Amino acid sequence: MLPDVQNLIALQHADREILRLKEEIAALPKRVTAIEQKLAGTKAVLEKAKAAVKTDEASRRKYETAIQDLQQKISKYRDQSLEVKTNEQYKALLHEIQFAEQDIRINEDKILELMVNAETREKDVKAAEAELKAETAEIEKEKAEARKRTAEDEEQLAEWNAKRDTARAGVSPDLLRQYDRVAKYRGTGISEVRDQKCLACQVMLRPQTYNEVRAGTHVVACDSCQRILYHDPSQEKPVEANVHKRRRAHPKFGSAQAWYYRPSRGEEGELFLVFINGTGESSRRIYEAGAGRKLGETLAREGEYALAFPEDFTDAIRLNGHWEESEIEEWGNELPTSTLDALHRDLTLAQAEAASPSRTHAKSEHTPEHTAAS
Repeated sequence: MLPDVQNLIALQHADREILRLKEEIAALPKRVTAIEQKLAGTKAVLEKAKAAVKTDEASRRKYETAIQDLQQKISKYRDQSLEVKTNEQYKALLHEIQFAEQDIRINEDKILELMVNAETREKDVKAAEAELKAETAEIEKEKAEARKRTAEDEEQLAEWNAKRDTARAGVSPDLLRQYDRVAKYRGTGISEVRDQKCLACQVMLRPQTYNEVRAGTHVVACDSCQRILYHDPSQEKPVEANVHKRRRAHPKFGSAQAWYYRPSRGEEGELFLVFINGTGESSRRIYEAGAGRKLGETLAREGEYALAFPEDFTDAIRLNGHWEESEIEEWGNELPTSTLDALHRDLTLAQAEAASPSRTHAKSEHTPEHTAAS
């Protein structure tokens, strides 16, 4: 993987952590406000309970005062009854006394009702006070934790800002501008590629683009979302652990088509070559082993490929693989991903077999001379 891309991955990770910490720091004051509002609600409940007690006490005093006034009226009426001279006046005073006594009983009933309710009121006050006390202790604890978390987040934020500066310093200015531009509108500026798909926008990549990303020789951007792409080999399905014990099907050497791998050819690096025998002549196509991109034009020479292209078999490894020439023509300038993967899998098996002490096949079987003789 290119150092620029590695630094961009580190930069995106730092950007995400910085965003998360900033959002958390911004959310903590809101959390404290919500805590205080909850406490204010509990205080309001207590105040309401206390107010109800005071209201009942005021009502009781009012009824007691009313009773005292009525008792005074009764006393006055009785005094007056001693001085009346007619039965009508006496009966009128008795009615007034009865009405007053009835009002006294009504006020006494109300006082009794208030006395019964007073027990419930007191319980409500005590319960609200206990809840307020417990909630105050819990809320103070939560506020202390929020302040502690804010301090920790701010410390981590400073560390991630330093990591971010380091990562940005390791990326070329042009690539950094591209990353910043895409990240501004997309939220992220770099994306992993897996199973021939950009994981950020979920769009399938062209085989050549996918192969170029896997090769990691230069920076490649997604045609759909413009994010810079990278490939993490550790996320691929693991190769079987017993690869050295697997039996490899050996290629048929008498076939008119043969695939080879070369670790290097001049300055071109690792290559896949395919030779096809035709009528009186043979052809050769060359592809980059990493990206699967075709190099140069198809070359044709007289004779079978084993004799026509002797210079191409130095350190070459014969591979399995056979596709119709018409299909190969349709591939154009890049190998399909499935073909490239198949060649790499067979190359891994061939290399493991070559390194195994128990190898039983003779080296001569892998030479083009043997093919020609067949």
